[in-house]
Amino acid sequence: MSGLTLAQSAETTTNAVTDNQNTALPSGGNSLQLASGAVLYDNGPLVNSPGTGVGGLDESVLQGNLGMTTLGFGHQFANSNRIADDFTVPAGGWTINQIEFFAYQSFETASTITAVNLQIWDGPPGQTGSNVVFGDTSTNRMSQTAPANILRVTDSTTGGNTDRQIAVSVVDVYTTLPAGTYWLDWQSDGSGGSGPWAPPITITGSTTTGNGLQSTDGGVTYANADDGGTLTQQGFPFIIYGPQPEAAPVPTMTILGVMGLMLLLVFFGRKYIRQ
Repeated sequence: MSGLTLAQSAETTTNAVTDNQNTALPSGGNSLQLASGAVLYDNGPLVNSPGTGVGGLDESVLQGNLGMTTLGFGHQFANSNRIADDFTVPAGGWTINQIEFFAYQSFETASTITAVNLQIWDGPPGQTGSNVVFGDTSTNRMSQTAPANILRVTDSTTGGNTDRQIAVSVVDVYTTLPAGTYWLDWQSDGSGGSGPWAPPITITGSTTTGNGLQSTDGGVTYANADDGGTLTQQGFPFIIYGPQPEAAPVPTMTILGVMGLMLLLVFFGRKYIRQ
């Protein structure tokens, strides 16, 4: 194994560490949902090749044939890197319980993510007029983490590489937001030797996948999260969960309703008889 890339802001095909042999896979099937509740918003996709990985796992395939080179973006605590992306809350607002984030550390056989901190902004992070409405840059809000059963690979290693096994981490939020556009701004820590790296949204045939941002100075300033090869902006996958929607009430006839219906029947009955 070559030296690990701890200080870079991104892992690319040109600076990626390599292993002499594939690491062992955890047991499991296709992409794992770890959080509970109803999906309010999914900023993906991350998977663009379902079931094609080693052991039938899903794959997130970097499209080198399109000139793309970035496997994952640095958002590691040790180097003061952060990433951000936006979402819109519709009329009526949302109660957000949990959010799933995705990251990997190379050559790990289980999730090595140890912490995730999070801020929610009411505008683009770091810009004048934007305010933090939830969270901070230090509190570990991660409650669960596990292998996501997704492999991050290149289009030349699909079906045969397990070096980058993506983990899914659940962050507890439990807050209510009114309608509007918000930005998530987060950072991960881990016990593995590289990253943590955040794999971007991956869409077959597309080089631009979103409007994600990255900060390399602890959240003071942000720049577009661009792929290193195509210089096109990427988005970041995350899934927001809230309470299960309540079933619509079944209409029932009250005593007053029954009496009103009977009076209507009597009225129209008499009118019909008179005719």
